Amino acid sequence: MSYRLYVRPLPPFSDLGENPEDRLYNWVLYDAGGDAQAQGSRDLRSTIEQTLSQNGLEGVLLVGLIPGDEAIFCMADIPAKQSRFINQALPYAVEEQIAQDIDSVHLALGPHVQEGFRVAAIDRGRMAQWLELFSHWAHARLDAIYPDAALLPITDGGWSICLDGESAMMASDRGEWLSMQSANLGMFAHTLAVPPSEDVVAEVPVVIYGTEIEFEEQQAVLGELMVPGRLSVRRESLELMPLELLAHAHHHHLCRPINLCQRNFSVTGGKTSPLKPWKPLFAVAAVWFVVQVALDAGMGFYYEKQAEEMRMQAMSAYREAFPNDRRTHAGNVKRVIEGQLRIAGSDGPDIDFVTLMKYTGQQYANVAGAGSVTFNSINYSQSRGELVVDVRAESYDRLSALRNGLSSQGLEAKIGSVVNEPSGARGRLTVSGG
Repeated sequence: MSYRLYVRPLPPFSDLGENPEDRLYNWVLYDAGGDAQAQGSRDLRSTIEQTLSQNGLEGVLLVGLIPGDEAIFCMADIPAKQSRFINQALPYAVEEQIAQDIDSVHLALGPHVQEGFRVAAIDRGRMAQWLELFSHWAHARLDAIYPDAALLPITDGGWSICLDGESAMMASDRGEWLSMQSANLGMFAHTLAVPPSEDVVAEVPVVIYGTEIEFEEQQAVLGELMVPGRLSVRRESLELMPLELLAHAHHHHLCRPINLCQRNFSVTGGKTSPLKPWKPLFAVAAVWFVVQVALDAGMGFYYEKQAEEMRMQAMSAYREAFPNDRRTHAGNVKRVIEGQLRIAGSDGPDIDFVTLMKYTGQQYANVAGAGSVTFNSINYSQSRGELVVDVRAESYDRLSALRNGLSSQGLEAKIGSVVNEPSGARGRLTVSGG
């Protein structure tokens, strides 16, 4: 019988490599029938491994869940069908949606939908730390790593929200996910309740998962989600920890998450290869291949020389058109030209509301302190791709710091309608994709 172990580490996450033996986890063990056989909260890795050993389990598939804000959701419109061409075009298709050097980002490809390919992006260094954290467990082998919010059950045409202490996990039927402070759910609901001008007003279904205790503690916040005529909110009570909801949704295919263990971070099953009996035949084929390569070596050198001449011709033509550009070389000229064509043909920013809200929330957390910065209202224009925030601060310097932080992330941020008052300064912050 195949078992699957879902493991979710507890904070802090600032340094994953520091004292890994002391890190605590929530976990649940599922059998092939979809029944939870064991679970635990705030347990050490050694305790979990001991539980597997006591039950005589080997080769258990380990599924690691990381915080949802560690990875971001993107869409890639790639017309190619062959995986080789898709992987080659993937960085160029999403680089404008990511406020980071694309070469330092690990991209995991998800399923293809009508809008394009779903993609998960995470910092390469951070992904390496998560991979190390979930690897080499006794009696278990790593099978997948997912952002935890991506495992929420899908709500058709709307959003799923799971209360998790001071934070909330969120996922939409488009496959996008995010995590935010529970106290900010009211602002998110206000944005959902204001439909784009080009859309017909309709109720957006929202399903909220949480324990009865969390519903009681977050009663004021949940009240802000009740927007008559626009949001249709339904509560689903949980008897245990949110991890069991996520594990249940994944095991029963109620969600469509993207496995981050791809490409350079893929994991192997560790089983004996079924191709082992065919090794003698492979050896004969290898000898034939070497002979064939030797025969074709001359033609290879010839084609390589032709390719070098074509690259020199391409660079010569590029230098004539852009004589002042000294950073472009034969290795990246194609990418530079494609980027210039994209910029020239772009009608506007491609960054959507969720991405703008994520980065604005991050800078708000960096700048705000002791109530020095507050958001009074948030509005989003889909046609202009702009997030407009009515913000108040103890001084204009605080507003300027918030704007500068967003600009440093590659976004375009402007502050207008500034009014200085005895209690501080207030203005209108406009954020777009740049």
